[in-house]
Amino acid sequence: DLHPVKIFLGESLWLYVASDLHLGINERDPILKNDAQNTFEEIFKLATEKKADMVLLAGNLFHVNQPSRRAMQGAIEVLRNHCLGDREVGMEIISDQSATLHGNYRSVNWEDANYNVQLPVFAIHGDHDDPGGEGGLSALDLLASANLLNYFGKVPNAESIALSPLLIRKGSTQVALYGLGHMPDDQLMRSLERQQFAVSRPAEAPDSWFNIMALHQNRAKTSAASAGAVQASKLPKCMDLVIWG
Repeated sequence: DLHPVKIFLGESLWLYVASDLHLGINERDPILKNDAQNTFEEIFKLATEKKADMVLLAGNLFHVNQPSRRAMQGAIEVLRNHCLGDREVGMEIISDQSATLHGNYRSVNWEDANYNVQLPVFAIHGDHDDPGGEGGLSALDLLASANLLNYFGKVPNAESIALSPLLIRKGSTQVALYGLGHMPDDQLMRSLERQQFAVSRPAEAPDSWFNIMALHQNRAKTSAASAGAVQASKLPKCMDLVIWG
């Protein structure tokens, strides 16, 4: 049994978090082939039933960078069945979306007048579905272009990382959402240790925002340096919640 984590923020915002769905894994196994797809469906059924405000996927939605047509179709069907509809989205984005989102459209999908989005999804990539290969594209780019999710967390320069948040407001609840898709652990640690890692804070009343960072890395088990892992103590101190894929 796999269930998403449900986080209640402030007075009004419900955030569902899931990671490492690995759609497409074992898809040729006669017994296990539907397990990942069924879990993905279950997550969105729960989020829909509980009227979640948004779902955050913390990497490795797909098992490989170039998923099969079967895996891609399964993802599209779940997102279409649960994320499109007439329920009103109560959140608003008050930051520059083009500084955070990827693709040609650079705006959250529920603001597109041609779509009825009722459940926003935000996603970063992991090490399995990273934007490698020709064109530097991930399968998440395709889903974002289809307006089914909001893809963020791609870092163009791993030697000097600068993250801008999506500033999300619902009622009196204010959330600054930062995303960092997977990169080699040693590269990220070098940037952190050399202080070549910057996060932009909200310009007005920065301390009034709840700061969430989603990343997809190996996490060191202790505070000591560990080969092939990232130390949590090195991450920006302003984060109230770090979600590790």
